[in-house]
Amino acid sequence: MIGRWISERMFNFVHQNQLIYNTCWEDPRLDREALGLGPGDDIVMITSAGCNALDYALCDVRSVHAVDMNPRQNALLELKLAAIRRLPNDEVFSMFGRGYLPTAVEAYRDSMRTDLSDFARGYWDRYIKFFANPDRSFYFRGSSGAFAWLINKYIDRVAKARGSVDRMLNAETLEQQRDEYQTHVFPQIWKRPVRMAMGRDSTLSMLGVPRAQRRQVERDFGGGIAGFIEHSLDHVFARLPLSDNYFWRVYLTGQYSPTCCPEYLKPANLDRLRGGLVDRVNVHTTTLTDFLNQTSVQPSRFVLLDHMDWMSEHRHAALVEEWQQIADRARPDARLIWRSGGLRTDYLNDIQVDHRGRKTRVPDLLSMQTDLASRLHQQDRVGTYGSFFIGHLAG
Repeated sequence: MIGRWISERMFNFVHQNQLIYNTCWEDPRLDREALGLGPGDDIVMITSAGCNALDYALCDVRSVHAVDMNPRQNALLELKLAAIRRLPNDEVFSMFGRGYLPTAVEAYRDSMRTDLSDFARGYWDRYIKFFANPDRSFYFRGSSGAFAWLINKYIDRVAKARGSVDRMLNAETLEQQRDEYQTHVFPQIWKRPVRMAMGRDSTLSMLGVPRAQRRQVERDFGGGIAGFIEHSLDHVFARLPLSDNYFWRVYLTGQYSPTCCPEYLKPANLDRLRGGLVDRVNVHTTTLTDFLNQTSVQPSRFVLLDHMDWMSEHRHAALVEEWQQIADRARPDARLIWRSGGLRTDYLNDIQVDHRGRKTRVPDLLSMQTDLASRLHQQDRVGTYGSFFIGHLAG
Protein backbone atom coordinates (compact mmCIF):
# COMPACT_ATOMS: atom_id res chain seq x y z
CA MET A 1 0.00 0.00 0.00
CA ILE A 2 2.85 2.40 0.84
CA GLY A 3 4.52 1.68 -2.50
CA ARG A 4 1.28 2.35 -4.33
CA TRP A 5 0.75 5.61 -2.40
CA ILE A 6 4.27 6.82 -3.20
CA SER A 7 3.93 5.84 -6.86
CA GLU A 8 0.61 7.66 -7.23
CA ARG A 9 1.96 10.80 -5.56
CA MET A 10 5.04 10.77 -7.78
CA PHE A 11 2.97 10.29 -10.94
CA ASN A 12 0.58 13.08 -9.94
CA PHE A 13 3.47 15.41 -9.08
CA VAL A 14 5.10 14.87 -12.44
CA HIS A 15 1.87 15.29 -14.41
CA GLN A 16 0.69 18.34 -12.49
CA ASN A 17 3.99 20.22 -12.63
CA GLN A 18 5.84 19.20 -15.79
CA LEU A 19 5.73 19.19 -19.54
CA ILE A 20 5.58 15.41 -19.99
CA TYR A 21 5.61 14.85 -23.74
CA ASN A 22 7.74 16.94 -26.10
CA THR A 23 6.63 14.81 -29.04
CA CYS A 24 3.67 12.49 -29.65
CA TRP A 25 4.23 8.77 -29.15
CA GLU A 26 1.28 7.55 -31.17
CA ASP A 27 1.65 6.75 -34.85
CA PRO A 28 -0.76 9.00 -36.81
CA ARG A 29 -0.30 6.94 -39.96
CA LEU A 30 -2.31 4.21 -38.23
CA ASP A 31 -4.83 6.72 -36.95
CA ARG A 32 -5.55 8.16 -40.38
CA GLU A 33 -6.43 4.75 -41.79
CA ALA A 34 -8.34 3.67 -38.68
CA LEU A 35 -10.44 6.84 -38.63
CA GLY A 36 -10.87 7.37 -42.36
CA LEU A 37 -10.44 11.12 -41.95
CA GLY A 38 -12.07 13.46 -44.44
CA PRO A 39 -13.46 16.97 -44.99
CA GLY A 40 -16.62 16.48 -42.93
CA ASP A 41 -14.90 15.31 -39.75
CA ASP A 42 -14.75 17.09 -36.41
CA ILE A 43 -12.08 15.46 -34.26
CA VAL A 44 -11.82 15.50 -30.47
CA MET A 45 -8.49 14.28 -29.16
CA ILE A 46 -6.08 14.34 -26.24
CA THR A 47 -3.45 16.97 -27.04
CA SER A 48 -0.24 15.25 -25.88
CA ALA A 49 2.51 17.21 -27.72
CA GLY A 50 0.24 18.42 -30.51
CA CYS A 51 2.11 16.80 -33.41
CA ASN A 52 -0.82 14.57 -34.32
CA ALA A 53 -3.37 17.39 -34.12
CA LEU A 54 -1.42 19.03 -36.94
CA ASP A 55 -1.16 15.73 -38.79
CA TYR A 56 -4.94 15.28 -38.69
CA ALA A 57 -5.47 18.87 -39.85
CA LEU A 58 -3.49 17.98 -42.99
CA CYS A 59 -6.31 15.54 -43.83
CA ASP A 60 -8.46 18.62 -44.55
CA VAL A 61 -10.85 17.85 -41.72
CA ARG A 62 -13.36 20.49 -40.66
CA SER A 63 -11.99 20.92 -37.13
CA VAL A 64 -9.56 19.46 -34.60
CA HIS A 65 -10.22 20.02 -30.91
CA ALA A 66 -7.13 19.23 -28.82
CA VAL A 67 -8.12 18.76 -25.17
CA ASP A 68 -5.71 18.28 -22.27
CA MET A 69 -5.82 18.84 -18.52
CA ASN A 70 -2.10 19.67 -18.49
CA PRO A 71 -1.81 23.29 -19.68
CA ARG A 72 1.88 22.79 -20.49
CA GLN A 73 0.99 20.29 -23.21
CA ASN A 74 -1.42 22.80 -24.71
CA ALA A 75 1.20 25.54 -24.39
CA LEU A 76 3.46 23.44 -26.61
CA LEU A 77 0.77 23.05 -29.26
CA GLU A 78 0.05 26.78 -29.09
CA LEU A 79 3.74 27.50 -29.68
CA LYS A 80 3.75 25.20 -32.71
CA LEU A 81 0.69 26.96 -34.12
CA ALA A 82 2.31 30.36 -33.59
CA ALA A 83 5.58 29.24 -35.18
CA ILE A 84 3.77 27.91 -38.26
CA ARG A 85 1.87 31.19 -38.63
CA ARG A 86 4.79 33.54 -37.99
CA LEU A 87 8.09 31.92 -38.94
CA PRO A 88 9.58 30.84 -42.28
CA ASN A 89 9.76 27.11 -42.95
CA ASP A 90 13.47 26.77 -42.26
CA GLU A 91 13.09 28.33 -38.81
CA VAL A 92 10.07 26.15 -37.98
CA PHE A 93 12.10 23.07 -38.90
CA SER A 94 15.13 24.26 -36.96
CA MET A 95 12.98 24.83 -33.89
CA PHE A 96 10.78 21.74 -33.98
CA GLY A 97 12.82 19.50 -36.27
CA ARG A 98 16.27 19.93 -34.79
CA GLY A 99 15.10 21.12 -31.40
CA TYR A 100 17.42 24.12 -31.64
CA LEU A 101 16.95 27.56 -33.14
CA PRO A 102 19.80 30.00 -32.34
CA THR A 103 17.38 32.95 -32.53
CA ALA A 104 14.56 31.22 -30.64
CA VAL A 105 14.35 33.84 -27.88
CA GLU A 106 14.19 36.73 -30.35
CA ALA A 107 11.77 34.94 -32.69
CA TYR A 108 9.51 34.17 -29.75
CA ARG A 109 9.59 37.71 -28.41
CA ASP A 110 9.15 39.45 -31.76
CA SER A 111 6.82 37.10 -33.65
CA MET A 112 5.11 34.38 -31.62
CA ARG A 113 4.45 35.62 -28.12
CA THR A 114 1.35 37.68 -28.88
CA ASP A 115 -0.40 34.68 -30.44
CA LEU A 116 -0.39 32.74 -27.17
CA SER A 117 -2.89 32.41 -24.32
CA ASP A 118 -1.96 33.90 -20.96
CA PHE A 119 -0.76 30.58 -19.51
CA ALA A 120 1.23 29.65 -22.61
CA ARG A 121 2.81 33.11 -22.71
CA GLY A 122 3.86 32.84 -19.08
CA TYR A 123 5.23 29.34 -19.59
CA TRP A 124 7.29 30.17 -22.66
CA ASP A 125 8.49 33.46 -21.20
CA ARG A 126 10.32 31.21 -18.77
CA TYR A 127 11.20 28.21 -20.91
CA ILE A 128 11.69 29.37 -24.52
CA LYS A 129 15.39 28.95 -23.75
CA PHE A 130 14.78 25.20 -24.16
CA PHE A 131 15.03 25.81 -27.93
CA ALA A 132 18.14 28.00 -27.74
CA ASN A 133 20.73 25.63 -26.28
CA PRO A 134 23.08 24.12 -28.89
CA ASP A 135 24.23 21.48 -26.40
CA ARG A 136 20.81 20.14 -25.41
CA SER A 137 17.96 19.77 -27.88
CA PHE A 138 14.39 20.65 -26.93
CA TYR A 139 13.70 16.93 -27.37
CA PHE A 140 15.79 16.30 -24.30
CA ARG A 141 13.51 18.57 -22.22
CA GLY A 142 10.39 17.84 -20.23
CA SER A 143 10.15 14.74 -18.07
CA SER A 144 10.15 12.16 -20.89
CA GLY A 145 12.78 14.19 -22.73
CA ALA A 146 15.00 14.26 -19.64
CA PHE A 147 14.88 10.47 -19.58
CA ALA A 148 15.77 10.37 -23.29
CA TRP A 149 18.74 12.66 -22.51
CA LEU A 150 19.92 10.24 -19.80
CA ILE A 151 19.54 7.28 -22.17
CA ASN A 152 21.63 9.08 -24.79
CA LYS A 153 24.31 9.88 -22.22
CA TYR A 154 24.32 6.21 -21.28
CA ILE A 155 24.66 5.21 -24.94
CA ASP A 156 27.54 7.62 -25.48
CA ARG A 157 29.52 7.40 -22.25
CA VAL A 158 28.75 4.08 -20.61
CA ALA A 159 27.68 1.62 -23.31
CA LYS A 160 29.82 3.44 -25.91
CA ALA A 161 27.31 2.30 -28.52
CA ARG A 162 26.79 5.49 -30.53
CA GLY A 163 28.42 4.05 -33.64
CA SER A 164 26.20 0.99 -33.52
CA VAL A 165 23.07 3.09 -32.97
CA ASP A 166 23.93 5.35 -35.91
CA ARG A 167 24.59 2.39 -38.19
CA MET A 168 21.26 0.88 -37.19
CA LEU A 169 19.36 4.13 -37.82
CA ASN A 170 21.00 4.63 -41.20
CA ALA A 171 20.97 1.02 -42.44
CA GLU A 172 20.03 0.70 -46.11
CA THR A 173 18.07 -2.54 -45.68
CA LEU A 174 15.94 -4.07 -42.95
CA GLU A 175 18.32 -7.04 -42.85
CA GLN A 176 21.30 -4.77 -42.12
CA GLN A 177 19.29 -2.88 -39.51
CA ARG A 178 18.17 -6.09 -37.79
CA ASP A 179 21.70 -7.50 -37.73
CA GLU A 180 23.12 -4.31 -36.23
CA TYR A 181 20.42 -4.25 -33.58
CA GLN A 182 20.63 -7.90 -32.58
CA THR A 183 24.41 -8.20 -32.79
CA HIS A 184 25.52 -4.87 -31.33
CA VAL A 185 22.88 -2.40 -30.13
CA PHE A 186 20.78 -4.65 -27.92
CA PRO A 187 23.70 -6.45 -26.20
CA GLN A 188 25.54 -3.15 -25.64
CA ILE A 189 22.61 -1.21 -24.19
CA TRP A 190 20.13 -3.60 -22.61
CA LYS A 191 22.16 -4.44 -19.52
CA ARG A 192 21.21 -4.91 -15.88
CA PRO A 193 21.27 -1.21 -14.81
CA VAL A 194 18.93 -0.27 -17.65
CA ARG A 195 16.59 -3.19 -16.97
CA MET A 196 16.46 -2.21 -13.30
CA ALA A 197 15.79 1.45 -14.11
CA MET A 198 12.95 0.54 -16.45
CA GLY A 199 11.30 -1.44 -13.66
CA ARG A 200 11.10 1.52 -11.29
CA ASP A 201 7.90 3.47 -10.82
CA SER A 202 9.92 6.71 -10.71
CA THR A 203 11.27 6.03 -14.21
CA LEU A 204 7.87 5.07 -15.58
CA SER A 205 6.33 8.21 -14.06
CA MET A 206 8.84 10.33 -15.99
CA LEU A 207 7.72 8.55 -19.14
CA GLY A 208 4.05 9.16 -18.36
CA VAL A 209 3.26 5.54 -17.40
CA PRO A 210 1.07 5.25 -14.26
CA ARG A 211 1.28 2.32 -11.88
CA ALA A 212 -2.14 1.10 -13.02
CA GLN A 213 -0.82 0.73 -16.56
CA ARG A 214 2.29 -1.03 -15.30
CA ARG A 215 0.08 -3.62 -13.60
CA GLN A 216 -1.85 -4.16 -16.82
CA VAL A 217 1.41 -4.79 -18.67
CA GLU A 218 2.63 -7.18 -15.99
CA ARG A 219 -0.71 -9.02 -16.12
CA ASP A 220 -0.58 -9.61 -19.86
CA PHE A 221 3.12 -10.00 -20.71
CA GLY A 222 5.58 -12.62 -19.53
CA GLY A 223 8.65 -11.07 -17.95
CA GLY A 224 6.80 -7.99 -16.72
CA ILE A 225 7.87 -4.51 -17.78
CA ALA A 226 11.33 -5.65 -18.85
CA GLY A 227 9.87 -8.43 -20.99
CA PHE A 228 7.39 -6.03 -22.58
CA ILE A 229 10.15 -3.53 -23.39
CA GLU A 230 12.32 -6.24 -24.95
CA HIS A 231 9.37 -7.34 -27.09
CA SER A 232 8.65 -3.74 -28.10
CA LEU A 233 12.25 -2.99 -29.01
CA ASP A 234 12.45 -6.12 -31.13
CA HIS A 235 9.24 -5.08 -32.93
CA VAL A 236 10.60 -1.60 -33.70
CA PHE A 237 14.23 -2.32 -34.50
CA ALA A 238 14.19 -5.82 -35.95
CA ARG A 239 10.87 -6.03 -37.80
CA LEU A 240 10.10 -2.56 -39.18
CA PRO A 241 12.36 -0.28 -41.24
CA LEU A 242 13.70 2.75 -39.37
CA SER A 243 14.05 4.88 -42.50
CA ASP A 244 10.75 6.66 -41.75
CA ASN A 245 10.56 6.01 -38.00
CA TYR A 246 10.85 9.58 -36.77
CA PHE A 247 9.69 8.59 -33.27
CA TRP A 248 12.80 6.62 -32.46
CA ARG A 249 15.14 8.82 -34.50
CA VAL A 250 14.31 11.84 -32.34
CA TYR A 251 14.51 9.74 -29.18
CA LEU A 252 17.95 8.37 -30.01
CA THR A 253 19.46 11.52 -31.51
CA GLY A 254 17.52 14.50 -30.16
CA GLN A 255 16.44 15.62 -33.61
CA TYR A 256 14.54 14.67 -36.74
CA SER A 257 15.96 14.74 -40.24
CA PRO A 258 14.31 16.47 -43.21
CA THR A 259 13.36 13.07 -44.65
CA CYS A 260 12.39 11.45 -41.34
CA CYS A 261 10.10 13.76 -39.42
CA PRO A 262 6.41 14.33 -38.63
CA GLU A 263 4.30 15.33 -41.61
CA TYR A 264 3.67 18.82 -40.28
CA LEU A 265 7.38 19.70 -40.53
CA LYS A 266 7.70 19.02 -44.26
CA PRO A 267 7.87 22.26 -46.32
CA ALA A 268 4.85 21.56 -48.52
CA ASN A 269 2.74 20.67 -45.50
CA LEU A 270 3.87 23.75 -43.58
CA ASP A 271 2.67 25.80 -46.54
CA ARG A 272 -0.70 24.03 -46.47
CA LEU A 273 -1.07 24.56 -42.75
CA ARG A 274 -0.15 28.20 -43.04
CA GLY A 275 -2.63 28.53 -45.89
CA GLY A 276 -5.56 27.98 -43.54
CA LEU A 277 -5.52 24.44 -42.15
CA VAL A 278 -3.74 25.60 -38.99
CA ASP A 279 -6.81 27.69 -38.14
CA ARG A 280 -8.89 24.52 -37.84
CA VAL A 281 -6.91 23.42 -34.77
CA ASN A 282 -8.48 24.50 -31.47
CA VAL A 283 -6.86 24.15 -28.04
CA HIS A 284 -8.82 23.49 -24.83
CA THR A 285 -7.35 23.15 -21.32
CA THR A 286 -9.99 21.12 -19.52
CA THR A 287 -11.18 17.54 -19.12
CA LEU A 288 -12.64 15.67 -22.05
CA THR A 289 -15.90 15.40 -20.14
CA ASP A 290 -16.17 19.13 -19.49
CA PHE A 291 -15.28 19.97 -23.07
CA LEU A 292 -17.99 17.66 -24.43
CA ASN A 293 -20.48 18.99 -21.92
CA GLN A 294 -19.90 22.58 -23.01
CA THR A 295 -19.22 22.39 -26.74
CA SER A 296 -21.72 22.77 -29.54
CA VAL A 297 -19.58 20.55 -31.77
CA GLN A 298 -20.90 17.10 -32.59
CA PRO A 299 -17.68 15.09 -32.98
CA SER A 300 -17.36 12.43 -35.64
CA ARG A 301 -13.93 11.15 -34.53
CA PHE A 302 -12.40 10.61 -31.09
CA VAL A 303 -8.71 9.95 -30.33
CA LEU A 304 -8.55 8.82 -26.70
CA LEU A 305 -4.89 7.70 -26.48
CA ASP A 306 -4.36 5.52 -23.38
CA HIS A 307 -5.76 7.77 -20.64
CA MET A 308 -8.51 5.26 -19.79
CA ASP A 309 -5.91 2.85 -18.39
CA TRP A 310 -5.26 5.28 -15.55
CA MET A 311 -8.84 6.49 -15.15
CA SER A 312 -10.18 2.95 -14.89
CA GLU A 313 -8.39 2.49 -11.57
CA HIS A 314 -8.19 5.97 -10.09
CA ARG A 315 -11.15 7.85 -11.56
CA HIS A 316 -13.74 5.20 -12.41
CA ALA A 317 -16.73 7.47 -11.79
CA ALA A 318 -15.14 10.15 -13.98
CA LEU A 319 -14.57 7.57 -16.73
CA VAL A 320 -18.26 6.61 -16.61
CA GLU A 321 -19.18 10.30 -16.91
CA GLU A 322 -16.77 10.70 -19.82
CA TRP A 323 -18.39 7.87 -21.74
CA GLN A 324 -21.81 9.29 -20.99
CA GLN A 325 -20.74 12.55 -22.62
CA ILE A 326 -19.30 10.66 -25.60
CA ALA A 327 -22.58 8.78 -26.03
CA ASP A 328 -24.60 12.00 -25.72
CA ARG A 329 -22.46 14.18 -27.97
CA ALA A 330 -21.02 11.92 -30.68
CA ARG A 331 -22.34 11.92 -34.21
CA PRO A 332 -24.31 8.73 -35.01
CA ASP A 333 -21.55 7.48 -37.34
CA ALA A 334 -18.68 8.39 -34.99
CA ARG A 335 -15.45 6.41 -34.86
CA LEU A 336 -13.19 6.13 -31.82
CA ILE A 337 -9.64 4.89 -31.34
CA TRP A 338 -7.68 4.24 -28.16
CA ARG A 339 -4.60 2.41 -26.98
CA SER A 340 -3.65 0.43 -23.88
CA GLY A 341 -0.54 -0.78 -22.14
CA GLY A 342 -2.18 -4.20 -21.73
CA LEU A 343 -3.73 -6.54 -24.26
CA ARG A 344 -7.33 -5.71 -23.39
CA THR A 345 -9.47 -3.00 -21.84
CA ASP A 346 -11.87 -5.16 -19.85
CA TYR A 347 -12.67 -2.27 -17.53
CA LEU A 348 -15.04 -0.95 -20.22
CA ASN A 349 -17.28 -3.96 -19.61
CA ASP A 350 -18.27 -2.48 -16.24
CA ILE A 351 -19.28 0.92 -17.61
CA GLN A 352 -22.92 1.57 -18.45
CA VAL A 353 -24.38 4.75 -19.93
CA ASP A 354 -27.86 6.00 -20.70
CA HIS A 355 -28.35 5.61 -24.43
CA ARG A 356 -31.65 5.90 -26.30
CA GLY A 357 -33.66 5.53 -23.15
CA ARG A 358 -31.95 2.52 -21.62
CA LYS A 359 -28.79 1.50 -19.80
CA THR A 360 -26.17 0.22 -22.24
CA ARG A 361 -22.70 -1.24 -21.63
CA VAL A 362 -19.95 0.59 -23.49
CA PRO A 363 -18.97 -2.52 -25.51
CA ASP A 364 -22.56 -2.70 -26.75
CA LEU A 365 -22.37 0.88 -28.00
CA LEU A 366 -19.56 0.01 -30.38
CA SER A 367 -18.86 -2.18 -33.36
CA MET A 368 -15.22 -3.10 -32.87
CA GLN A 369 -12.95 -3.32 -35.93
CA THR A 370 -10.67 -5.99 -34.49
CA ASP A 371 -9.09 -7.25 -37.73
CA LEU A 372 -8.18 -3.76 -38.91
CA ALA A 373 -6.89 -2.80 -35.45
CA SER A 374 -4.72 -5.92 -35.29
CA ARG A 375 -3.26 -5.34 -38.74
CA LEU A 376 -2.48 -1.70 -38.04
CA HIS A 377 -0.99 -2.48 -34.64
CA GLN A 378 1.58 -4.71 -36.33
CA GLN A 379 2.67 -1.69 -38.40
CA ASP A 380 3.02 0.64 -35.42
CA ARG A 381 6.35 2.48 -35.63
CA VAL A 382 6.26 3.44 -31.95
CA GLY A 383 5.80 -0.01 -30.44
CA THR A 384 5.20 1.10 -26.84
CA TYR A 385 1.56 0.02 -26.51
CA GLY A 386 0.25 -3.47 -25.94
CA SER A 387 -2.92 -3.01 -27.98
CA PHE A 388 -4.85 -0.74 -30.34
CA PHE A 389 -8.64 -0.44 -30.58
CA ILE A 390 -11.01 0.91 -33.23
CA GLY A 391 -14.70 1.28 -32.45
CA HIS A 392 -17.58 2.49 -34.64
CA LEU A 393 -20.62 3.80 -32.84
CA ALA A 394 -23.33 1.22 -33.38
CA GLY A 395 -26.36 2.31 -35.37
